[in-house]
Amino acid sequence: MKTHTLIQGSPEWHAYRASVWNASDAPAMMGCSPYKTRDQLLRELATGLTEEVTPEQQRRFDDGHRFEELARPLAEQLIGQELFPVTGSSDEVIGGRALSASFDGLTMLEDMGYEHKSLNNDLRAALPMSGKANSSDTLPLHYCIQMEQQLMVSGAERILFVASTWSGDRLTEERHCWYYSDPALRDKIRAGWAQLAADLAAYTLPEPKAAPVVAAVQESLPAVSVKVNGALAIVSNLPDFGQALREYIAKIPEKPSTDQEFADTEAACKALKRAEDALEAAENNALAQLSDVDTMRRLVADFKALARNTRLQREKLVAQRKDQIREEIVMEGRRALNDHLASLNTRLGKPWMPTITADFAGAVKGKRTIDSLRDAVNTTLAQAKIQANEIADRIQLNLNTLRDQASEHGFLFADASTIVQKAPEDFALLVKARIAEHQQAEAARLEAERERIRREEAARLEREQAAAQARAEQEARQTEAKRIEAERDQQAALQTSLVEPAAPVLSDKAVADAKAGAHISRVADLGRQAVQMAEQVDMVKAAHAAEPATLKLGDICARLGITMTAAFVADTLGIKPSATDKRAVLFKESDYPRICRALAQHAMASIDQLQAA
Repeated sequence: MKTHTLIQGSPEWHAYRASVWNASDAPAMMGCSPYKTRDQLLRELATGLTEEVTPEQQRRFDDGHRFEELARPLAEQLIGQELFPVTGSSDEVIGGRALSASFDGLTMLEDMGYEHKSLNNDLRAALPMSGKANSSDTLPLHYCIQMEQQLMVSGAERILFVASTWSGDRLTEERHCWYYSDPALRDKIRAGWAQLAADLAAYTLPEPKAAPVVAAVQESLPAVSVKVNGALAIVSNLPDFGQALREYIAKIPEKPSTDQEFADTEAACKALKRAEDALEAAENNALAQLSDVDTMRRLVADFKALARNTRLQREKLVAQRKDQIREEIVMEGRRALNDHLASLNTRLGKPWMPTITADFAGAVKGKRTIDSLRDAVNTTLAQAKIQANEIADRIQLNLNTLRDQASEHGFLFADASTIVQKAPEDFALLVKARIAEHQQAEAARLEAERERIRREEAARLEREQAAAQARAEQEARQTEAKRIEAERDQQAALQTSLVEPAAPVLSDKAVADAKAGAHISRVADLGRQAVQMAEQVDMVKAAHAAEPATLKLGDICARLGITMTAAFVADTLGIKPSATDKRAVLFKESDYPRICRALAQHAMASIDQLQAA
C-alpha cells in the first residue's frame, strides 16, 4: 500500500480524491448509500462539483471526527496495538484509477484496521450487544462495502468496526464487531468500479434540473353569488362564473409530462373541487330564498357537472400519465440493458450471453418524482450491467480455454453454449476430463484395432508357415521317392548289365573298370541327393523353429479322439513340447503330422511285438 500525507480539505486532498476510487464513495457506486445516489456520484466525478455542505451536515461531520478520536484509545485497547490514521492507495488500477481508502486507524504492520461511525438506531439493531463483540453479518451493506475496499487497499486481515456516542468526553454507549474479507463482495466492488468507469467515460450532462416543483398560483374563480330580490327574481353571476370556469379549465395541461405540470394539474383539480363546493353552497342558499329556483338550479347543476367532470378527468389523466412515464422509464432501462447484452455478444463473437433479469419494476416502487424514478432505474441498470460484465468475462475466459486446450476436440463440446457459463476453474476441469476420457476411449479403440491386426497377421504367418512346411515336406517326400526310384532303376540296370551278354567280349579288367565307374557315378549321385535332402531338411527345420507354439495337447487329443499325456508324447513318441502357457503344454502346428506318424509307428510296433510273442 502507498501512503499519502494529506490534510483533509486542502487542494492537494481534493486533487488526490479526484484521481482515485475512494472507499467512502464505494457504497454510492454500488447503489446502496443512504446519503448519495449513483447518479449523483457520476455527476460529481464528471464535473468535479459537489453540493455544498450545510451547517447541519458539517455539525454531524465534526461530531463524527470527534467521536472517532475519542474512541481510538478504546479501539487500541480492543486490538492490543497502537493505531495510526492514514490515507493509502493500492497498486490495483481499475478503469485508469487506483483504489484508495482513508483509515481511521491502522496498526504499524498494517494487518489490522479501525473504522468508527456514530452510533444510531440502525447500528443499535445491527449490533445488539453493548460493550461486547458482535457479528458483522448483520451490518448494513454500505458499511461492509467501505471496509471491504479498505482491506483491498491495505491488505489487512480484518477491521475493527466501532460505533459510539459521547457526552462531552464521556462515553455514553458503544458497540463493536470485527469485519473479515468477503471475496464475493470484493469481486462485486471491482466490477462496480469498472462499470462506473465505463459510464463515466460515456457520461453526458442531463438537462438542467428544475427547481423544486411548486404548484403555480391558481387563478381564483369569481365568488358565486345568488340572491333573491323582492320580485322573486334570480340575481346571480352564474353566466360570468361559467365563462371564467371554462377559461380556467382550458389552461389546465391535458397531458402533463413534467413534475411542474403534474403539480399544476393537481392544484387545479383542488381548485375545481372548491368550485364544486361553492356552487353547491350557492344552490342551497338560493333554494332557501325560494325564488327563480328552476333556472338557478339548472345553471348550478350544469356548472357543477362541468367542474366535477373536468376535475375527475384531469385526476384520472394525471394518474394515467404518471403510470405512463413510469413505464417509459422502466422500458428505457430494459432497452439499455438489452443493448448492453447485444454489445457483449458482439464482443464474444456469438450470442453466448444468458438472459439477465433486472427488477426495474421493483426498483421504482414507492418512487414519486421523475428524478427518483430515473435514479432507481439507472442504479438497477448499472448493477445489471456489472452482473452481465462478470458473466461475459467468465465466458471469455472459458472460450479462451476451449480454444487453447480443445481446438482439436470441438465435437466434444456441443453443449458449449451452456457450459461456458461455469466458473473458469470448473470449466477447465470439465474440458480436461472430457478430453482425457475421449483420448482414453480412442487409445482403447486403437489398441483393439492393433490387436486385431496382430492376430490376423499372426494367423496369416501361421498359415504361410504351415503351407511352407507342408510344401517342404511334400518336396522332401517327392525327392525321396525319386531317389528310391532312381536307385531301383540303377540296380535294375546293373543287374541287366550283369545278366545280359555284352556284344563285345570284355576282359576281366574291363569289366572291373566298368563296374567301378558305375559305382563311382552312383555314389556321386547319392551324394548330390543327400546334399539336396539336407538343404530341404534345414529349410524345414528353420520354418519349424520360426513357427509359434499355439497347439495345446488337449487340442491334439481332441483331433485324434484319444487321451495322451505330455510325458507319453515326449518320452515315448520322442516329440518335445515347444512351450508352456501356465499349466498348458504347447506344440507347434507342424508337430501335429509328426505326432500322428510317430503314434502310428508306435501302434505298428506294438502289433509286431504281439505277433512275435
